[in-house]
Amino acid sequence: MLETRNLSAGYGAITVLWDVNLKFRAGALTSIVGPNGAGKTTLLRALTGLVPHTGEILLDGAPLKGKTWDLAAQGLVMVPEGRLVFRDMTVEENLFLGAYPARCRGDLSANLERMYSFFPRLKERRAQLAGSLSGGEAQMVAMGRGLMAKPRILLIDEPSLGLAPVIVNEVFEIIRRLKEEGTTIVLIEQNTRIALSVADDVHLIRSGKVVMSEPAAGIDLDRLHDLYFAREGAAA
Repeated sequence: MLETRNLSAGYGAITVLWDVNLKFRAGALTSIVGPNGAGKTTLLRALTGLVPHTGEILLDGAPLKGKTWDLAAQGLVMVPEGRLVFRDMTVEENLFLGAYPARCRGDLSANLERMYSFFPRLKERRAQLAGSLSGGEAQMVAMGRGLMAKPRILLIDEPSLGLAPVIVNEVFEIIRRLKEEGTTIVLIEQNTRIALSVADDVHLIRSGKVVMSEPAAGIDLDRLHDLYFAREGAAA
């Protein structure tokens, strides 16, 4: 469904990703893991047109077209790192913004209730300003806003970052539920154990290059950590 061919991307004169070739299977959850600075977030930003890139990005076999703001209408949606919410708007107003694509507006009320079934806490706080929420609640708003766009492909960047373990578990239960419903998910996650626990496929990026691509079920965690930290002889 989604594929990159010889994708390179970066910021100004600095190249962060080098000739990345990846395939994200339809209906599968793909976890992208790697150390800080490896290029994981840059990959998602390249997929959504937020950073310049060379190479190809293909959606359903055809080059991905349109500006960043056009991609949600094609079903490609990103939940960014850092729980970016509109702080001076209410929880419900933030969620409404996710339904901006025209194809999502006809069943807005039903979709909103679906979000509240995922995140009951947000229904309790629907009239509360997003800037007054806890970190976990803000993450739920960010995810709910992305889901309001009814994505075919959902890109999620570091959903566990800075959250208490109990909230992490709640967030990943939602991710598992979305996977079971058939949503194609690309997940950036530094917690390798939890990333593997939900993944169908795993790609390890280090220093801007893909150094491992394997089905999650066959990955040895110790070997993954050796490759992750570039330990001497890890590839032997």
